[in-house]
Amino acid sequence: MTTEFESSKPIYSQLADRINRQILRGDIQPGDKLPSVRETAIQSNVNPNTVQRTYRELEGLKIVETRRGQGTFVTENETILHEMRERLKLEEISAFVKGMQEMGYTNAEIENGLHAFLAELDGGIRND
Repeated sequence: MTTEFESSKPIYSQLADRINRQILRGDIQPGDKLPSVRETAIQSNVNPNTVQRTYRELEGLKIVETRRGQGTFVTENETILHEMRERLKLEEISAFVKGMQEMGYTNAEIENGLHAFLAELDGGIRND
């Protein structure tokens, strides 16, 4: 499975984002072994050094751990995974709000629009 990458962001960072999202969705579970650097490089059509850097970045954030001779595994530390989830949520919210503000929307308009959108998604049922 090859992946297209944005030119505005480093590929290793985009690969890290993809892995983080797979963890958040539950596609990759805590304790799961990640594919080897070589496998991921082939699947993503990137240089193995790029994948190695991705894994190092994730290891630096303690999202994964490398076990010598065994491979790279997703952490089982729920606190770290919860912090990652919250950090990614805030990053997405921040980007959304900044984009809306750049288009001239007020905070109240953004909030009202978001409430209306979520209500429509929920079929009119809100879980506040």
